[in-house]
Amino acid sequence: MTIRKYNSEGYYDPTEYEALTKISIEERAVKRAANFRPLVYICSPYSGDIETNTENARKYSRFAVDNNAIPFAPHLLLPQYISEETERELAMFMNKVFLSKCVELWVFGSNITAGMEYEIEKAEKHNKPIRYFTEEMEEIKCR
Repeated sequence: MTIRKYNSEGYYDPTEYEALTKISIEERAVKRAANFRPLVYICSPYSGDIETNTENARKYSRFAVDNNAIPFAPHLLLPQYISEETERELAMFMNKVFLSKCVELWVFGSNITAGMEYEIEKAEKHNKPIRYFTEEMEEIKCR
């Protein structure tokens, strides 16, 4: 829709122009809101039973997608090129950077590891919303 400053008779009509412009802006905002998907940091155990924990992180990430979010699970990405045994501090630093780019932190499971606790503390320090979920992906109010 083209919004014109002049009416059909060719006269300048600022009232109609401003009203239609405002409606157009509001319509675009509603469309953006409907398409918005927050980037969420998936916080769940990795060490210990790495195979099971990796599979769980995949499930949690799919859950985030199904709930209109864009998941970021660093423990699915970093093991591709960072060694947990020899580069743990580098991995934790990178996690902190990744977390700063995310809108929310989603914590899964009742077993909070030291790495998860670090991520939760960083999210709290930066006033990021934190949501807690059970292993079955049911949201709970607190841990």
